[in-house]
Amino acid sequence: MQTQVEENEGHRSKSLAVLVLGALGIVYGDIGTSPLYALRVCFGKNHPFEPSPENVLGILSLIFWALMLVISLKYMAFVLRADNRGEGGIMALMALAAGRRANGKRGLLVALGLFGASLLYGDGMITPAISVLSAIEGIGVLAPQLEPYVVPLTALTLVFLFLFQKRGTAKIGAVFGPIILVWFFSIGLLGVCAIVQEPRVLAAINPMHAALFMAHHGVSGFLVLGAVFLVVTGGEALYADMGHFGRSPIRWGWFAVALPGLLMNYFGQGALLLLDARTIDNPFYGLVPRWGLLPMVGLSTAATVIASQAVISGAFSMTRQAVLLGYLPRVNIIHTSAHTIGQIYIPVVNRFLFVATIGLVIGFRSSDNLAAAYGVSVTTTMLITTLLLFVVARRRWGWGRLSACALTGLFLVFDVSFSSATLTKVLSGGWFPLVMGVLVFLVMETWRLGRAALNEQFAARSLSLDLFIQSITLAEPTPARVPGTAIFMSGNQHGTPPVLLHNIKYNKVLHEVIAVVTVLIEEAAYVPEAERIEMENLGQGFYRIRLRYGFMESPDVPQALVACREQGLPFDERLSGYFLGHENVRIANKSGMPSWRQRLFAFLTRNAYGATGFFNIPPNQVVELGVQVEL
Repeated sequence: MQTQVEENEGHRSKSLAVLVLGALGIVYGDIGTSPLYALRVCFGKNHPFEPSPENVLGILSLIFWALMLVISLKYMAFVLRADNRGEGGIMALMALAAGRRANGKRGLLVALGLFGASLLYGDGMITPAISVLSAIEGIGVLAPQLEPYVVPLTALTLVFLFLFQKRGTAKIGAVFGPIILVWFFSIGLLGVCAIVQEPRVLAAINPMHAALFMAHHGVSGFLVLGAVFLVVTGGEALYADMGHFGRSPIRWGWFAVALPGLLMNYFGQGALLLLDARTIDNPFYGLVPRWGLLPMVGLSTAATVIASQAVISGAFSMTRQAVLLGYLPRVNIIHTSAHTIGQIYIPVVNRFLFVATIGLVIGFRSSDNLAAAYGVSVTTTMLITTLLLFVVARRRWGWGRLSACALTGLFLVFDVSFSSATLTKVLSGGWFPLVMGVLVFLVMETWRLGRAALNEQFAARSLSLDLFIQSITLAEPTPARVPGTAIFMSGNQHGTPPVLLHNIKYNKVLHEVIAVVTVLIEEAAYVPEAERIEMENLGQGFYRIRLRYGFMESPDVPQALVACREQGLPFDERLSGYFLGHENVRIANKSGMPSWRQRLFAFLTRNAYGATGFFNIPPNQVVELGVQVEL
């Protein structure tokens, strides 16, 4: 008996170890590569502090407490608890907070969540650029004559990274974790070697050094928080990727591996500055012995490519969530792995990120310049996360108002401080992620409002399916029935699809079996298979079918209809036809939306990916009819 218990514990620990290793490769790449540039930026041209012992200890103290309070306390202890059936991220948090309440508060919560998600796209463009650029800048330390090649080599690395996306990451995903594990061990060891030579740097753990630094430098001391924030920019990624590994592996990875490695390296860089202030140009590579510079440049490049990969995959995942929840038009989503959930590739998003990232590298040309633009958007996203967390604590966790206000108030102190400090970055390049975020938000909000206006029109002039069946039964003569099964896709789960009305009006025939199928996306990550299908036999060969999916799932209508046979649907996938409506939007100023927004919505509708591919319907079995609608 004892042996069996020990075996079970061994299996559980082995499983946890594997998940922790996987989480290191996917979750911690972004925050794990911040030591390449964060401390250097704190003493850079935008914050010209002398690397005196007081300043070094003060900034290190700010870095230490930022990691402890923002990541260890806020995200690890509380935000990770706000999971939507195991999934995290601001879209999942928004769905959790907003729920199904049809009121003004829900609209505000949805708008907040969409704006936060939009801003992540903006900063997500900078992450690959600054990460890879800061790693390859190491060759300039190794051989200054090679410095002119930093930008071309960075651009070439990013070209290969984005070209690789269409092949998927399932095959190389297994090596991500070990590489990042080696990365954290290496940077931690480098830091320890410097700390041993200058142990007084450990005094920075005392928060008084941070307080004295802020008090002594006044406004400039406050503004350096915009650079200190760079050490926590991967916090949202920790939450967004929770669904891949679970809460426990992410926490273990942070406290056992990532946090010790980061702290040792930051303190090691501080110790190096105390020993030799001239290393301020690049304290990270200053820790590396001359013989180890080339291997470290290679390891840094690998780590930053992995960090960039995680950000790009996160953008794909967030886009799919937004599409399924109805906040973006349909896009082509390609599954790159038949076995690994979440391995997707979205060509339009990949092209968008590629052009923006290469443009940033060529335009800014150094990680110091990019750091001036980095973090502006994600500070606002973190603030929105705190506000949504307050709603979740009240509505989902049952917390009292005082407890919820005390917790979120504490977090808001840091969020507002960081957000205010990064405002000075706007004119230095921070405008770029803000502008991109606002543009994405306008697209999302326009699509949401436009679809809502169209749905109101369809509902107002829709004929109940029950009344349609009744009218068919009483009609003289009754329409001819032809053999086969016709599947009519409908966005209205109660009304008669316009395509069905057009078919009977012009073709004067009906199939023997008619299934009206509506795909419903729930505000939950996944829907259990037992709750997937809801089917009603309406008589006269008519069936109403509702298929429910979560926002992390990909709808597959033919597969679901095969499962409907067990409930009595006469369905042969080879002999069935699918009837879809294609909306042609005309601007008629009926919706009350501004004209520019109407034109944008019409453009998005024309360029949305077809329902055939999106629902995995065989294209040779589809009949598509145009439906004219006025907005």
